[in-house]
Amino acid sequence: MGSKYPKSLRIFLPLWVLMLEIAFILVFFFFASYETISKKSEFLKTYHAFQDINVMAVLGLGFLKASLRRYTWSSVAFNLFNLALGVQWAIILDGFLFSSSGKITVNIQRIILGAMSAMSVLISSGATLGKVNLIQLIVMTLLEVTAFLGTKNVSWVELQGNEHQSMMQIHLFGACFGVTTAWCLPGRRLNAAKEKERGTTTSSLFTTLGTLFLWVFWPTFNSALLEYPSEKETAVYNTYYALTVSAVVAMSFSAATHSHGKISMTHVHRATLAAGVAVGVATNLIHSPWIAMVLGLLAGMISIAGAKYLLVMVQQVIGIRLDAHGRSCLKPQCECICSVPFRAGFQILYSAGSLCLFMAMGLVGGMLTGLILSLNLWKAPHEGKYFDDQVFWEVSPSMNLT
Repeated sequence: MGSKYPKSLRIFLPLWVLMLEIAFILVFFFFASYETISKKSEFLKTYHAFQDINVMAVLGLGFLKASLRRYTWSSVAFNLFNLALGVQWAIILDGFLFSSSGKITVNIQRIILGAMSAMSVLISSGATLGKVNLIQLIVMTLLEVTAFLGTKNVSWVELQGNEHQSMMQIHLFGACFGVTTAWCLPGRRLNAAKEKERGTTTSSLFTTLGTLFLWVFWPTFNSALLEYPSEKETAVYNTYYALTVSAVVAMSFSAATHSHGKISMTHVHRATLAAGVAVGVATNLIHSPWIAMVLGLLAGMISIAGAKYLLVMVQQVIGIRLDAHGRSCLKPQCECICSVPFRAGFQILYSAGSLCLFMAMGLVGGMLTGLILSLNLWKAPHEGKYFDDQVFWEVSPSMNLT
């Protein structure tokens, strides 16, 4: 019933996935092996971080994007699809790019890196939400993970960065990549699908649930790649302090922007998590809780002000709709800049150079990806069928997705 998926994709989609998975299996067969038994003790120390990051990626980012009343199934399920595909590709690339032996040593740390790298696509897909099919998402995942890990490699070589600092730029990279990709897609100024873009109380609750998952586990994300226990502990404390302030600011300042003093749940979705982005790169360098709290305050205020005044203008200029996470990903630039004064010495120069590098590569990579996704080869859904689960999913007559 309802919208039909193009019949050509009944063969095209499974064939693409089959070829990719066979290729991945062959790479792992010839080039990958598990870590030696002597290092298995490290597994127990880091497995909890793997669990937390998985929850953030699958549940947090999945539900955060379920804000459209007729696009909830696809938001959650396609998010998992992107993650599952992206992790495999990221582990392969990470093994070849950052291994001197030419072999891929599979351990829990490499899987964590793969999951975090794949999250760049989960962030970007907030901007392309409802406008692309699974074939296009496969292409986007492969290209974006490649672009992100390539940029991270350049950051290591040219800017003498480290794993944590490079990975914390994922929010900025994903935001730039997603917005420019969506800008290049057809129908970005389309009015025919406006009715489908409305949310409901239930879909807003899903988005709130995703926000809560991310809020709870964000300290793990900001500390997972740090090497020393003391740094991890400092990062957890600073992230948590900053998040508590931004959560309070999200509700109070939202009321201040409304003529009747009412709180916008959309503001809460965006600003509650703002501090997690703001302290990311420098979270292990902040040695006093008041600094983290100041960053949380500034991040929450900037997020609310941007959502109220800047976001509408930006969306009108670029002509695309951004979901809850897509909107929140327009603010990392300002929040990263806010944290720069609290970094010391060469770290300021590194942060500025790294920010510019990841922003530039995200914009260029996103534009190229958007142009590639615009090709008719991928059997993209018609613009009139944007934001509709029934284009992709089997729906029984007893179900009502409207």
